[in-house]
Amino acid sequence: MMTNAPDTRAPRWKVIGPGLVVAATGVGSADMVATLVAGSNYGYMLLWAVVLGVVLKIVLVEGAGRYTVATGKTIFEGWRSLGRWPVWYFAPYIVIWGFVYGASAMSSTALPLAALFGGPLWVWAVATGLIGFVLIWFGRYRFFERITAALVGVMFVTIVILAVIAAPNVLDAITGLVPLIPDEPNAVFYTLALAGGVGGTITLAAYGYWLREKGWDKPQFLKVMRIDNTVAYIVTGVFVISMLIVGVEVVQAAGVAISASDQGLLELDGVLRERYGEVIGVWFLIGFWAAGFSSVLGVWNGVSLMFADFMGNVTGKGSEHPDSRANGRWFKVYVLWLTFPPMLLLFLDQPVFLVLLYGVLGALFMPFLAITLLPILNSDRVPRGFRNRWYLNVALGVTTILFVVLGVYQVWNAIASVIG
Repeated sequence: MMTNAPDTRAPRWKVIGPGLVVAATGVGSADMVATLVAGSNYGYMLLWAVVLGVVLKIVLVEGAGRYTVATGKTIFEGWRSLGRWPVWYFAPYIVIWGFVYGASAMSSTALPLAALFGGPLWVWAVATGLIGFVLIWFGRYRFFERITAALVGVMFVTIVILAVIAAPNVLDAITGLVPLIPDEPNAVFYTLALAGGVGGTITLAAYGYWLREKGWDKPQFLKVMRIDNTVAYIVTGVFVISMLIVGVEVVQAAGVAISASDQGLLELDGVLRERYGEVIGVWFLIGFWAAGFSSVLGVWNGVSLMFADFMGNVTGKGSEHPDSRANGRWFKVYVLWLTFPPMLLLFLDQPVFLVLLYGVLGALFMPFLAITLLPILNSDRVPRGFRNRWYLNVALGVTTILFVVLGVYQVWNAIASVIG
């Protein structure tokens, strides 16, 4: 464990760690597709929504990190201080979410591998899960952080250079910073979903756990944490904006329509190969894989830490017990749960009821995080100097309203899609 905060006068990259992990984990293939489709359909009109999404994530993750830095406690301990209802929500959520996400993450990460090397998709999906399992089961945080940083480097360089090659129209892009909404049915909710969804998963709440693994869970690390979080999400913002540029300058310019599923990225590969050649297509698939695999590793590690802490607390052992920490008993149980049971879904149609629960619980997590941070950060649960100032309350309040509206809308869509 570190005892002294790193010198914040040093180059910023030297104090970057858990923030890059949480930002990279939150941006997977689904976020890439959503941004790509937004660019291909609406041009730069929704650039402002992408920028807003980055700001929202900075606010949320900073709040979760500040609680851990100020108190040395985990976010689950903060939730539990609000009463029993957070426990009743979180328990089914983390179990069902992990089961369904494990299958979807393995499958989406396998898509570029199958496209590059051929063979059945399920083989690459199973291999992805097994490799992620081994790396997290036997690795420690330092190794996990380094390999995630390497994957971030690959995905970042790939997409940013693609955006540069695409030669964006800078003046058109600047006009996209003016808040406008497409004149189409449900365009308001689509726009808000783009702002709220990019880089937004349960792993936002895992940030405090990674701070703890890094040894940055003490008050003297507040400034370091804020630099870490802000720089990481700026990097994410540049990545997502670059994906939007590719959607505008490559997909829209080619006059093709791509699907709103992970297959859309394979369709983009075809457009890139036709326009720029085989090398660029292969390069993009490598970046696509890096984005997916960084999310696999991030969830396998971060959400397993959250589950271990959850089980340690509900069994009365507390957050500091070895069973509640990395590589402890409950951590390993959840790594197993993420890896092997979901492989059954790779061969079977997903049960309707399970998909419905996954959609409903998933849509409600971001509102849950935003709503719970308000009382946690405005009460004696944190020392006075670490409580929200008025502008942070305004930002977190706006974020809460946005996610509540989005959550209700997504729950309605999830129910309608299953019933229909």
